[in-house]
Amino acid sequence: MMGIETMKSVSPKTVDRSTLVQRSSIRLDPAAPREDRLREFIKQIRNPYCYLDGKTVVKISFAATDTTMEDCLEHYLRGL
Repeated sequence: MMGIETMKSVSPKTVDRSTLVQRSSIRLDPAAPREDRLREFIKQIRNPYCYLDGKTVVKISFAATDTTMEDCLEHYLRGL
């Protein structure tokens, strides 16, 4: 299994697509506790920072900030 830093550093431009998991293939038990679902998701997706969604390679990263997603969306919507 890859370490966290290795998973984070995968480049969507150079990654071997055959090593990525298709997001739609993930199956979770909705009745399971949240922690178990999260653990199972990571086990199945293998790299939560880089995976496939259809034909698209998805790369996720997080900023080192206290700003929440809700804060960002509110700021964006106020600017419309």
